Amino acid sequence: MVSIHVRPADVEDRVMPGHWEGDFIKGPGSKSSVGVLVERTSHLALLARMEDAPAASALPGFTAKLNAISTPLRQSLTYDQGKEMARHAELAANTGVRVYFCDPHSPSQRGTCENINGLLRQYLPKGTDLSIYRQEELDANADSLNARPRVTHNWLTPSQVFAAALASSHRSDTSVH
Repeated sequence: MVSIHVRPADVEDRVMPGHWEGDFIKGPGSKSSVGVLVERTSHLALLARMEDAPAASALPGFTAKLNAISTPLRQSLTYDQGKEMARHAELAANTGVRVYFCDPHSPSQRGTCENINGLLRQYLPKGTDLSIYRQEELDANADSLNARPRVTHNWLTPSQVFAAALASSHRSDTSVH
């Protein structure tokens, strides 16, 4: 595991997009779960349906979501030390994303994700069996959350901020220097 303390400064300062925080929201008895990915600059949230709560589900669920993102906007993932990320080396190999781990019992080191998790409970209430949600429903919940204007973005939505970052990354990919 690579510590959050060796993570590059550009991840911490949130100037460059493409750095993500991740977590699992778990249902009763940790028998069901939804994977959460949040981009640190735009606060764009992505949800991944998990078949269950262990690492076997995290790998394909997070791999699919991360690989659906344009390469320049998937640079790193910061996660807690939960068992569901036991296959982090495979995730990094499958996606090209560098994975960093927070200190034990330090959710504030992934504060953006923790904040989004609280907002997501409006859509996925505590005590709910999360296995009842199809991926399409989770995507609709994420779209709804990503369409909420945020004061931190001067009342732009996470979707608007992320789209601008995506457009900018494509311009820089094709520019000639």
